[in-house]
Amino acid sequence: MITSGTIFIVLAVIAAIIVLAVFFTFVPVMLWISALAAGVKISIFTLVGMRLRRVIPSRVVNPLIKAHKAGINVSTNQLESHYLAGGNVDRVVNALIAAERANITLPFERGAAIDLAGRDVLQAVQMSVNPKVIETPFISGVAMNGIEVKAKARITVRANIERLVGGAGEETIIARVGEGIVSTIGASQMHTDVLEHPDLISRTVLSKGLDSGTAFEILSIDIAEVDIGKNIGAILQTDQAEADKKIAQAKAEERRAMAVALEQEMVARVQEMRAKVVQSEAEVPLAMADALKSGNLGVMDYMNIQNITADTDMRGSISKISENPKDNNNNHNNN
Repeated sequence: MITSGTIFIVLAVIAAIIVLAVFFTFVPVMLWISALAAGVKISIFTLVGMRLRRVIPSRVVNPLIKAHKAGINVSTNQLESHYLAGGNVDRVVNALIAAERANITLPFERGAAIDLAGRDVLQAVQMSVNPKVIETPFISGVAMNGIEVKAKARITVRANIERLVGGAGEETIIARVGEGIVSTIGASQMHTDVLEHPDLISRTVLSKGLDSGTAFEILSIDIAEVDIGKNIGAILQTDQAEADKKIAQAKAEERRAMAVALEQEMVARVQEMRAKVVQSEAEVPLAMADALKSGNLGVMDYMNIQNITADTDMRGSISKISENPKDNNNNHNNN
């Protein structure tokens, strides 16, 4: 039979287990033991404080152990503040260790600032040790003789730790190198000069200090490929000639239209003058009738005018027959 004392003991054991479970869940005892074993002096209350500040202790203690083993002097407060700021503590510590091994000066504050700026600080340190090669696409330029020259360059760059925060990226490097290639090709008298001495592009571009204000240091610019494109000068001249031809055709069409309009205007004027002549001729009989009524013109005078008109018409008919003898012969043959 179970007594009240046994029940009390069971309940006490269960309560103790629950308390210990909560304690070990809230207080990272194993992590504290690992830190002590690694020689990192950190109190258990500091770990509890991290829990209260909603900081995952392992995200701070493990990088702290790693830094201590590598001889990097960083404090718990520095790592915790960087974590609370949204940074990647482990990546910053790895970058500090890599910089220490490569004899590169990188304080924790600068590494944290680079990480918070959105750049991969570990990759930047690795690029400082092992430079990166950036390859540009084919960049076209036109020499003074109008021939297009295409060049592809390989840019060897090294990360500049001092200018990683606020420095321009790879796109700016590619754009500046492309601008330098275009200007160098454009300053060449002949396209053959670029083909014979492609290193002229490298020397000219390097002398311009294109890495100013960027997060990189340009070590070398090598021209990988050079190709010949179109004859841009000839194409431009052809296009200009075609445009001039169209302009000339338009002006000629304008002059033709003006001539046609003037011709039509002259035809209209002729018709107008003929109308005036017909109108004047229509007034002649009226004037003769008035002259007969008023006695200024006699009957014999009128008959003489009629005879003269008939004689004139006859002479005109005879002249028309003499002007077209072939038509007359054809008429006789038909008869």
